Order: sequence, then C-alpha cells, then structure tokens
Amino acid sequence: MFKKGDLILYSSHGICKIDDICEKTFSYVKKDYYILHPMGDKKLSISIPVENGTASMLELLSQEEAGEILESFKYDGCDWIDVDKERGEVYSEVVKKGNRKEIAKIANTLIKERSKLEASGKKFHEKDKRLLSNIENSLFAELAFLLNVSLEDIEEKVNIYINN
Repeated sequence: MFKKGDLILYSSHGICKIDDICEKTFSYVKKDYYILHPMGDKKLSISIPVENGTASMLELLSQEEAGEILESFKYDGCDWIDVDKERGEVYSEVVKKGNRKEIAKIANTLIKERSKLEASGKKFHEKDKRLLSNIENSLFAELAFLLNVSLEDIEEKVNIYINN
C-alpha cells in the first residue's frame, strides 16, 4: 500500500503525488481513496479507490534503473510483429503490465520502424503512433524526472542511442 506523500506512476497521467488517503462516500458506499495530483498539472485531483487503485499505480523506478533503461536504447528492441492487429494487442498488453524494461524495448522497436518507414516515404501506422506517444508521455517523462533532465534531453539521448 502506498503512503501519503509517495510519488507514483499512474496510467496516462504520469508521475503523481499522493496528497491524501481518505474515506469518501459515493452512492451510500464508504471506501478509502488515494487522492492524487499529477506533477505536470497541480490543479487536477484524481480519486482512486485504495482497494483497486494499486493495479494502475506503479512505484517509480530508482535512479539507477532509470539510467539502465535509458542505456537499453543502445541495443535491439523487441521483435517486430507484421500483423497490425496482433502487434497492437501484444505491445499494448506489455505496456499494460508496466514493466518499464519491456516497455522500453517496444518504444525502441517502434522508433526504429517509424524511422525506416519515413525514410522510404511510407506512413507510420496510427495505432503505433498513439502507442509510442503514450510511452513517451509516461516512460520518457519518468526517466526525465528521475534523471533530473528535460523530456527533450531524454528524447535526444534515445535518438542518439538508436541511430548509432
């Protein structure tokens, strides 16, 4: 269970701080809730039931893990799946599980495939584009936060590693 003051990664909202854990009543049912606010949007407040919130909330990586994941872009990603629907299902399932090392491999593969397609004048599939954007908005933002650099610095470093 998380505590008040913890920083966590929460779905598409990215890094959030747990401002409070309190009891709320909705439809005559009392439950404990995590009260989160995304670090990128201090005005937004999110209430997540404690009993099922942890499924979509992840502990932040350590600084060392963040460095290792960034370095992993020097190496091959995962296997490219030619069938669009199958690729979308497999890659999305990996992202949903939250293993950042595996997510980085998918990002690596998608970035390489996008570059290859664009170089040959072809379009990058819209679903792949959305998935990569979601990964960049969460994983890359987490790496930037933990390594105390900008998101642009992470993107630049990833591109350098991938293109060498």
